[in-house]
Amino acid sequence: MTAPYGPFVVVAENIRSLHNVGAIFRSADGAGVSWIFLGGYSGHPPRPEISKVALGADEWLPWQHVWEVAPLLDELAGHGYQIVALERTAGAIPLHQFQPRWPLALIIGNEVEGLGDAVLRRAHHLVSIPMRGRKESLNVSVAFGIAAFRLAEALPEKL
Repeated sequence: MTAPYGPFVVVAENIRSLHNVGAIFRSADGAGVSWIFLGGYSGHPPRPEISKVALGADEWLPWQHVWEVAPLLDELAGHGYQIVALERTAGAIPLHQFQPRWPLALIIGNEVEGLGDAVLRRAHHLVSIPMRGRKESLNVSVAFGIAAFRLAEALPEKL
């Protein structure tokens, strides 16, 4: 099996804020993500709101818009990608305890609703960021940045 999109991809489902999309591009570039899939109604370049926050990452980081995320995940799994959903849900593994396998697709979801059931069913693993304060979750772009950099620590130099 081959990893046609590189070793580390992100799949963003229904991200409503263009500023969050821009921040995801910027953090993805910094963490070494090889490809971004923007799914459902997620905004996508070219948009000035995205470019303002991405600071150019939206111009060089490969990306693709897909309306349906579930078939994309099936395709990625068929190419050997480990499908990992970042979601605060029962049974999720704390991010710091998760051992990634490459190639890997990290899925992030809507700022309010999270990930849809069809997407969660396709995930090989559910991971979450432990919260220590009163809030139950972080902004999606912040959570993505934490997860992407944490996972990237285990990314081999050469795959």
